[in-house]
Amino acid sequence: MDERASGGGDPDGPLVERMARGDHEAARELVDRHLSNILGLAARMLGNRHEAEDIAQDVFLRVWTHAGAWQPGPARFATWMHRVALNLCFDRLRRRREQVMDELPERADDGPDPAHSLYANQVAQRVAEAVAELPERQRAAITLCHYEGLGNIEAAQVMEVTVEALVSLLGRGRRALRKKLMPERESLLGDL
Repeated sequence: MDERASGGGDPDGPLVERMARGDHEAARELVDRHLSNILGLAARMLGNRHEAEDIAQDVFLRVWTHAGAWQPGPARFATWMHRVALNLCFDRLRRRREQVMDELPERADDGPDPAHSLYANQVAQRVAEAVAELPERQRAAITLCHYEGLGNIEAAQVMEVTVEALVSLLGRGRRALRKKLMPERESLLGDL
């Protein structure tokens, strides 16, 4: 059996091959397997659940239409999907900066359910705001590694940078977050 027929060792390879032949069940399985990760990445990058859903829909539409062209290689298929999602998020963020808005858009409430304490909500909200204030590439690195759980090598592949560049982005992002959040730490801890 050749590498193409076996999916090249990629756990998604057989599903992608079936999708390329028009197998709708394989597409459903791939969506079930990866939807929450793609939605999470997009929601953290964009800060808006509705826009994240649009991004996820675009990603899986591209997966369906390009499944036949996919070739196994050093990067897994999931890495390619994360890269597509990240590129779509970057495009959306660039368009936001280019638009002149008369009023601020409503933010989706992605916070924890009401059973969580007010303190946890305050901390989570402030961390999310601080991450949203980071430059795009630092935000992407932090999101991929800390929220999506990707390792440095896979996150570097998604971002199309070297591992060293990713580590640098992570370091700068962490330092910026520490600097932004440190003054508030005392006030939040004082509320305990």
